[in-house]
Amino acid sequence: MSVSQKTEPHFSVHLRPWKDFGVFLMNAFHLTRLLAGILGMLVLLIVLGGLGISFFEGISFAEGFYFTFVTAFTIGFGDIAPVTPGGRALTLLVGLIGLIFTGLIVSVATRALALTVEEVKQRGAPDL
Repeated sequence: MSVSQKTEPHFSVHLRPWKDFGVFLMNAFHLTRLLAGILGMLVLLIVLGGLGISFFEGISFAEGFYFTFVTAFTIGFGDIAPVTPGGRALTLLVGLIGLIFTGLIVSVATRALALTVEEVKQRGAPDL
């Protein structure tokens, strides 16, 4: 076979995208239930962080909540920036803890995907 010729793999078992996606969602939901306490702490962090930022920076709770949400999920639009030392310290804390929580969420999604691949392989699908 020359380098320019490529063969497409022939699968004896067809993947079922919608059903496999449903399996992934069920795996993700199961793992998320295990992390309910951690997700609850993330919500608490955002609410308390919003209160703290609104106090330190003299902005409304809605703006503080928005800023904390954007910071905790490492989005960082840059439209609001803390100027007080207390606001800056709280922002660093929220950013660090938010980074850890974001990593946990990605970890759960990755594990759910790995479980889904294992289930598809057990069903007889080709190597994924």
